[in-house]
Amino acid sequence: MLKIFKKRRNVFIHLMHEQATLTLQGMDLLKDYLSYPAKQLADELTMKEKEADECRRILIDELNRTFITPFDREDIFSLSRAIDDIIDYAYSTMTEIVILKVDPTEFMVRICSLLRDAAYELMMAVEQLQDHPAVAAEHAQRAKALENRVETVYREALADMFQKADDVKGLVRIMKLREVYRHLSNAADRGDEAANVIADIIVKTT
Repeated sequence: MLKIFKKRRNVFIHLMHEQATLTLQGMDLLKDYLSYPAKQLADELTMKEKEADECRRILIDELNRTFITPFDREDIFSLSRAIDDIIDYAYSTMTEIVILKVDPTEFMVRICSLLRDAAYELMMAVEQLQDHPAVAAEHAQRAKALENRVETVYREALADMFQKADDVKGLVRIMKLREVYRHLSNAADRGDEAANVIADIIVKTT
């Protein structure tokens, strides 16, 4: 009986939550891949990235066809884009590792673990955005805190990397590693951006 009176989740919240869920699943796959770089995990991550792209296309189509939205149209678009960028960078991290033939490092695993936790916080923030904005704000703040921790590990990784530049081979390795680290850092930046958009939405609607 209670289900009859339960408030229906807005279609945009539903689609952004689906995006955030796919992003979390993608980060889980990348985390597993960095510990055990198997082709099956790479293929699964590729599929998740494609599913997330399709979900975003549907959201944009809904946005173009809907006159009244629960939040500013620009905020919906920006939040969807930022969440999609996170899984895009997870995918590009994996592809760069494959193309450049890089062995995953402990720093990559640590960064990815933090990104995975940030993706979870963003998913929970989107889930609570409609009915419990104060709770959503807490999750968004946690996501931002995790992004700061990513930057700390990122700097540690760069410092460690440059200590091993003894010859040309070492320099080539540095260039490859830095490319991979750059994708992970960009994923963290997009997570921070998503958290900021969520905070803006909450300020505008409460």
